[in-house]
Amino acid sequence: MNIRNIIALTLIIASLFFLYPGLTEPMLSIRIAAKIPLLGDFELFERTQSIIEAIRALYDYNNNLVATMILIFSVIIPVLKGILLLIVLGFKKWRFRSHVYRFVSAIGKWSMADVFVVGVFLAYLATASEESISAEVFDGFYYFTAYCIISILGIQIMDLRDIKKTLSPYNN
Repeated sequence: MNIRNIIALTLIIASLFFLYPGLTEPMLSIRIAAKIPLLGDFELFERTQSIIEAIRALYDYNNNLVATMILIFSVIIPVLKGILLLIVLGFKKWRFRSHVYRFVSAIGKWSMADVFVVGVFLAYLATASEESISAEVFDGFYYFTAYCIISILGIQIMDLRDIKKTLSPYNN
């Protein structure tokens, strides 16, 4: 394995280590309060959740489509993509390697993890600008962001020359 693929392998493993706390640690806290004269702040709503807790809550409130979409694009695809990339890098002589790489390339286009991070950050910025609404970003957001960045770096660093040779229709 060449040095680029060793670095890519290390980054992909690191990204999976960041993914777990990114999914399970609290990501965002939103608090809505009203200022009532003579009584002060009256809290109407407060919730702090991780991605996994948000998925559970969405299922509990029968928002199944949204919960399923977040589950697929923020949990299943990132885990599947990471594991399959480890297989592609680890099993150089495997005959289905090029097919797995093509599959990872296809699902990578549908991985919305990075878009999800941007969406959470924009929600944070939008709610932080309101006087009666406060938002706070927690460690889960930073772990998940680190997963996205490190995963993208790992894929970009991969040296795919040997995989691309097996993708060529002129090779037997």
